[in-house]
Amino acid sequence: MDFFDVIGLLTAAVAAGWVDAVVGGGGVLLIPVLLLSFPHLPPATALGTNKIAAITGTATAAAMYARRTVLDRKILVPAAACAVPAGALGALSAATVPTAYFRPVIMVLLISVALFVALRPNFGTQPLAREVTRRRRVIAVLLGGCVVGFYDGLFGPGVGTFLIISFTTLLATQFLESAAMSKVINASSNLGALVVFAVQGNVLWTLGLGMAVGNVTGAMIGSRMALKKGSGFVRTVLVLVVIGMVTKMAFDQFA
Repeated sequence: MDFFDVIGLLTAAVAAGWVDAVVGGGGVLLIPVLLLSFPHLPPATALGTNKIAAITGTATAAAMYARRTVLDRKILVPAAACAVPAGALGALSAATVPTAYFRPVIMVLLISVALFVALRPNFGTQPLAREVTRRRRVIAVLLGGCVVGFYDGLFGPGVGTFLIISFTTLLATQFLESAAMSKVINASSNLGALVVFAVQGNVLWTLGLGMAVGNVTGAMIGSRMALKKGSGFVRTVLVLVVIGMVTKMAFDQFA
């Protein structure tokens, strides 16, 4: 690994941290660069090492959001508690579930999300006049903590997007508040997955901690920009990131 590989990896880590802090999806940027820098690195080790950067970045973003936004702890605490074991279970299942089979499904879901958001300009940028019932709260906990948490450990792309859309729809929050909540869940599922990868010996700690420095830097910049610019900014970035993720997944699927 030469000097330019180091610079490229750190740059990718900063960019990934920025994307993760705003809407999620930074792994789509960082993991390919990691594999390019270390072409003989097993995919499981790349995923495990990336989790160090991901968890530090999302935790940093969550802390910064918590200072400036109101987070519903009655939802976040149980959802985060569910996300840890769900993320671990997803990571355990990753070796046995071929991602090529469900990648097209995720692509269709992401395209649907992008179209839905693009065609509804007020969605997520203005408060929804909707009663948040107990049933909606329970669904938000189960969907965000268990289902999406499991998916994060299993595969990952689009986790932030799915969480933001789920919380905005179910809890009538704006994109900024939904993004803040998603960081807590994402950090929790990353923690569960990281434990599994570490036990399996699929984590390069020194490399991961180095990437974490860049990821935290990007997360601080991204969360500050999101807090300053608001839900409209988050909405725009979400659509752009979804387009990028779908393009990357289509290339992986059909190239």
